[in-house]
Amino acid sequence: MPGVREFIQVVLRLMEDFHQHQVEQAVVEALRLGAISFDAVKMLLLARLENRPARLDLTFYPYLPAATVRTTDPRAYLGLIASADLAAATTVEPRHDVAS
Repeated sequence: MPGVREFIQVVLRLMEDFHQHQVEQAVVEALRLGAISFDAVKMLLLARLENRPARLDLTFYPYLPAATVRTTDPRAYLGLIASADLAAATTVEPRHDVAS
């Protein structure tokens, strides 16, 4: 099963420095998020210990593309609705009364 060996290594490495119950909590959270790397689990563990939200510092991951997320303009949804209505209005229903 892919990823099992890495995940076991994550747990064993973290248990060198942290208590079992702390690692277990971080692992449960990591599994919920689908983030099973050592860095992700450790980040979640440290955030819990420091009583703060977990934040990934992307300066340690320069190979990841930068994400630009703008605030959503509610008017954009009106365009989607209008497009869906137009598509529904122009859809041709197949005829079932024609003999083949």
